[in-house]
Amino acid sequence: MRRDTGTGSVLEQMVLPALQRGGYAWRPQANIGNRFGGGRHMVDLGVTDRNGSAFLVSLKWQQVSGTAEQKVPFEAMCLAEAVLTDENDYDKAYIVLGGTGWKLRDFFVNGGLAKHLRHGDLVTITTLEQFVALANNSDL
Repeated sequence: MRRDTGTGSVLEQMVLPALQRGGYAWRPQANIGNRFGGGRHMVDLGVTDRNGSAFLVSLKWQQVSGTAEQKVPFEAMCLAEAVLTDENDYDKAYIVLGGTGWKLRDFFVNGGLAKHLRHGDLVTITTLEQFVALANNSDL
């Protein structure tokens, strides 16, 4: 049985109305440079607020148990590096966890990973619901 890997675009379409309501501009599938070890780093959304602050948004959907959980720590490291890199002008990054298939969702969302990352304060791991609420209220 083949895995459905197209669910990420559905998650993207779920957050766009909240970003629009919050007054944000965005660009989908933003190339933000290279990841560790080479290869381009694409994020789901590059977001800018009314004041010009820029944010990176990586959307992760886990409908059934799978490998997305294993990718979260590496994504957090790469996003923190992108925020730190002088060539980029990003203030912060978000990893948004959607779906009900997460075993480690509470661990990630409640800061369990942050203590293992040197620059964990630059990346907020949040649920879809929490992200939508932040975006709706212009609080990213």
